[in-house]
Amino acid sequence: MSGAAAPPGPDGIVVVDKEAGWTSHDVVARCRKILSQRKAGHAGTLDPGATGVLLVGLGRATRLLRYLTALEKTYRAEVVFGSTTRSDDDAGEVVARYDMASLSLDEVQAAADKLTGPIDQIPPMVSAIKIAGERLHKLSRQGRVVDRAARRVTVHSFVVGLCQAPAGDLGAGEQAFAVEVRCSSGTYVRALARDLGTMLGGGAHLRNLRRTRIGSFDARDAATLAVLSQDRILSPALAMRDYPRALPGDAVCEELAHGRYVARTSLGPVAGDGPWAVVDDAGRLVAMCSPRPDGHVGPDVVVAPAGGHPRHDR
Repeated sequence: MSGAAAPPGPDGIVVVDKEAGWTSHDVVARCRKILSQRKAGHAGTLDPGATGVLLVGLGRATRLLRYLTALEKTYRAEVVFGSTTRSDDDAGEVVARYDMASLSLDEVQAAADKLTGPIDQIPPMVSAIKIAGERLHKLSRQGRVVDRAARRVTVHSFVVGLCQAPAGDLGAGEQAFAVEVRCSSGTYVRALARDLGTMLGGGAHLRNLRRTRIGSFDARDAATLAVLSQDRILSPALAMRDYPRALPGDAVCEELAHGRYVARTSLGPVAGDGPWAVVDDAGRLVAMCSPRPDGHVGPDVVVAPAGGHPRHDR
């Protein structure tokens, strides 16, 4: 007779420092095994060749992933001018070459400035976006290129610098510059590299992409899979630390935990227009709430079940 099923692991998130060669899905699968949690997901996909911060939600905290995905992100990378690739990064086949060896740092920064602020960006062909029900990367593998609608994204800052280490592996007419980009969710840094090259009269692609930050979650908070353990799990309350917090007391929290609406004033003093992270007297995240047209507040996502459970916080 087989034994009883193991209880699910704790709810929360872990901040993983993804290594090159892993897909985001691979990281989630590994986290399930390491942390003994059957239910897991991630916020904000990283390409297999990219490294850096990946937020993985566990258990009931997977309901919060949309809030983490919406946070702004910061990346560091190198843009190689003088060649374009099918995927807009160094994982793709080179499809065109240009002589851009004479570009100056000032010229590149001036072009980057024009790609700062709200912009309409055409996503790369090699991406997970669906067109007519088909993933773009699947169509690309079939050798097809289809029209993609531009998407409005925001580039908060786009700083260009010289590469700190020898560029290496550059062909004739190529040169590389280091970039740091702080941007809204949904921004493709590969597409920024592509568009920089076009603006400067040739072409470019991205390499050595590293995500250094998602919201307030920094690479310094992250652990590689080799050292990841249960003591790295952050509670749902800490997972929502980038959102305004409401502390209305347990009576109001119980109403919200049952999915009921409450008066906006019941939340007490709380900043912004929502969503708000509602936390009970024990420090547990009860729900993420937003305002309703009638002046009430309702839960969009309930995390803590009604009646409470043992506190889990760090």
